[in-house]
Amino acid sequence: MYGSSGSSGAPNVRKVTVPDLRARKLSGEKIAMVTAYDFTMARLVDEAGVDVVLVGDSLGMVVQGLTTTIPVTLEEMAYHCRAVARGLGRAHLVGDLPFMSYQVSPQQAVESAGRLMKEGACESVKLEGGQEVAEHVHRIVRAGIPVVGHIGLTPQSVHALGGFKVQGRGAEGAEKVLADAVALEQAGAFAIVLEAIPPDVAEQVTALLSIPTIGIGAGAGCDGQVLVCTDLLGLARGHQPKFAKRFANLGDAAVDAFSAYVAEVRAGTFPGAGQTYKANAALAVQAGAQVSPHRPREIAWSSDELDAPLALDLWH
Repeated sequence: MYGSSGSSGAPNVRKVTVPDLRARKLSGEKIAMVTAYDFTMARLVDEAGVDVVLVGDSLGMVVQGLTTTIPVTLEEMAYHCRAVARGLGRAHLVGDLPFMSYQVSPQQAVESAGRLMKEGACESVKLEGGQEVAEHVHRIVRAGIPVVGHIGLTPQSVHALGGFKVQGRGAEGAEKVLADAVALEQAGAFAIVLEAIPPDVAEQVTALLSIPTIGIGAGAGCDGQVLVCTDLLGLARGHQPKFAKRFANLGDAAVDAFSAYVAEVRAGTFPGAGQTYKANAALAVQAGAQVSPHRPREIAWSSDELDAPLALDLWH
């Protein structure tokens, strides 16, 4: 049993492992994966019972406001992976290998995967590509690092693909997706993300492989699904992909909350008595002491006033 005594919540929570996820293929139990990028979101996702949390290089677009994932660095990925890892007690953590951190050679791929595991506290890594990265996957797996593959629409190749477009169309396109999937399984990947491919092609891949498939825009026939947390919660603004269902509209709720805060600040009604500490004069009367800015120790401070993170505020 996994005993979590850290910040992620309840103790004695059993960690989801790579063998657990592989076993889902036989049991038929679907895998729920969510992409997240920080400690707060990780805690909420983990509490909800999500099986796998992916720290995707999509943070370039979701967190950094970029138009593609290409500029994201390995150092940035490790930073966000560390933050997410601190919030997880149960879910398995996968970290993305960013653009040009593995494409140069199998040796570079092993070194980058090792860094992400060591510096990002990941439990497995994900990389994009099929047959062309099979040797990279094989070498990473031989080094003892579990690998999740990613085929179909591969965002790091957005310029080569001509944009964010559905892949696997037509007989030739479907054949390539199938060949890529088989190559990754043979190389040792324990699961494969299928992004933006026709649902019938995704079903063929899922039936062909002995490892789980995780779909995103690939239909319901996969062994699991993944969505980005901001899409799922309705936090994103602007264009939303066809496959991204909103299970809540927290973006509108957040705007309403911020607007209410702005209104109260401008009206002078926030902070109120409930958000304000006792005045020095009130404490002095309570303690029977004379307030002196030069001799603060004359005041008998009550322990309930010394809220640890803000204790120094009372001296300013």
